[in-house]
Amino acid sequence: MAGRIEDYALIGDMQTAALVCRDGTVDWLCLPRFDSHAIFAGLLGTEEHGFWRLGPAHAADAEPPTAARRTYRGDSLILESEWDTSRGTVRVTDFMPPRDGAPQLIRIVEGVSGRVPMRSALRMRFSYGRVVPWVHKHEGRTVAVAGPDSVWFDTDCETYGKALTTYSDFTVAPGDRIAFTISWEPSHKQPPPLPEPEQSLEATEDFWREWVEHCTYHGPYREAVIRSLITLKALTYAPTGGIVAAPTTSLPEDIGGVRNWDYRYTWLRDAAITLSSLLRTGYREEARAWREWLLRAVAGDPENLQIMYGIAGERELGEAELDWLPGYENSAPVRVGNGAAHQLQLDVYGEVTEALHLAHMTGLSRNDYASLLQLKLIRYLEQHWDEPDEGIWEVRGPRRHFVHSKVMAWVAVDRTIKLIESGDADGPLEKWRELRDDIHRDVCEKGYDKERNTFTQSYGSKELDASLLLIPQMGFLPPDDKRVIGTIEAIQRELSTSDGFILRYPTTSGDENVDGLPGDEGAFLACSFWMADDLAMIGRVDEARKLFEKLLALRNDLGLLAEEWDPRLKRQVGNFPQAFSHVPLIDTALRLTASGAYGG
Repeated sequence: MAGRIEDYALIGDMQTAALVCRDGTVDWLCLPRFDSHAIFAGLLGTEEHGFWRLGPAHAADAEPPTAARRTYRGDSLILESEWDTSRGTVRVTDFMPPRDGAPQLIRIVEGVSGRVPMRSALRMRFSYGRVVPWVHKHEGRTVAVAGPDSVWFDTDCETYGKALTTYSDFTVAPGDRIAFTISWEPSHKQPPPLPEPEQSLEATEDFWREWVEHCTYHGPYREAVIRSLITLKALTYAPTGGIVAAPTTSLPEDIGGVRNWDYRYTWLRDAAITLSSLLRTGYREEARAWREWLLRAVAGDPENLQIMYGIAGERELGEAELDWLPGYENSAPVRVGNGAAHQLQLDVYGEVTEALHLAHMTGLSRNDYASLLQLKLIRYLEQHWDEPDEGIWEVRGPRRHFVHSKVMAWVAVDRTIKLIESGDADGPLEKWRELRDDIHRDVCEKGYDKERNTFTQSYGSKELDASLLLIPQMGFLPPDDKRVIGTIEAIQRELSTSDGFILRYPTTSGDENVDGLPGDEGAFLACSFWMADDLAMIGRVDEARKLFEKLLALRNDLGLLAEEWDPRLKRQVGNFPQAFSHVPLIDTALRLTASGAYGG
């Protein structure tokens, strides 16, 4: 069985990523891209679906020992795990060097003390665990081939095959360093170059050190902010600038349930807010690359903006179920692709426009096509803002007039008006000012419950929705407006878990599931960070700080967060690590630092 979600570490090369468990097992890796088929899919099934374990040898009928300690080397994505055994201590260093050639996963075993027997067990299964490759020797190297893919395994240790698995048994003493590398290459091409593990390790460490030096945040939460920024960088697909929401698919929001989705794509919403956090912390190059990705992705059809695209801008992300995989802790189905790609989510127009506005305000060089795109998006909203949609949470029930969607439509118009007022674009200024006022009036009249003094999830609804917490953050209403304060307090009363974290919305109303799906879900971490932001904005800064620090305590030992927190099971749930959790962590840290609301 796979480990708990928080038992995993992330390593990656800005084109794909692997998850490494505490026992030294790589249970998830897609090659050569985030959205490629997995060669290790044990995370969503069993060891039969692919894994690579490297750690101290253990009896066949015993559980693999877990590392006594693990950490990232400094501010990097280089993982170091140490085991203390009866025979001594050993360290394994795992990393994926940033690349311009074949993707590589490198694992270096180092003896620390004593003499420790070790074992590498490598079971490659292509096509998400369904295909057993042809494994053979080629000029002294081990290669696994299936269809268009080949994976090359290099080590100085002797290897042998048993039960369709490649093993290496060896012993390390102090000072010993033994490397293992897998490299992917299209099967019709020549073999990839022989790896150079030590040189690659040095280059990888240099890369991350130099990247982190650009961070402009030096406040009291720097450790958490830096780790979140590194995670966001790791979720960026370097060749195009696209940003995936998470490197995994089908990690459940409800253990044993069906709320399992593929997040290995670029949601415009997630990518736009990621861009905003990167810009606020000094990373303008990533902002420029994402803006170029956006312009390519929507080129030729901006009126039909999709909510998500492939990492190179692909539009077709057809959803399918992999019925040979039982799912993480039997949470089925396992899905690849995402059928929500063609939903109507009007809030996306606001998030994209806000990101372009922030890029403009922070001095990113002007791009005339970006301004033209922004104008085209508003012309679309002129005709469609008052339609029902699926909303920020991608409900698979009927479309509704979601208040958050209308607020973000207002944001799109407001930011475009500011672009025109700055002289960097031309448009019908008075007409769009009237449109902005019309949307604002509509929301305040139809999306506000006067009796309860709160905005509601949708027009005519009594339900609440944590996305309403963004109303003051987006400038739709000032923080001291009684309707804003009333909404914050209502969400605290009605959407808080027993430990004070925030649910997105009530998944059931009476006997019905309001989002068209059975089952429940955990507290959505982004919403809890939004609550901390709002509390700080309305002057309840001590309360905001305490909530923020409770949220920081939910991170795993490496500073990583999934999408949600299950308050019943006291564990992380959902895809991991999740950009939509790490972005608001950064934003809240910046806000609390600016307000002086921090301890210590």
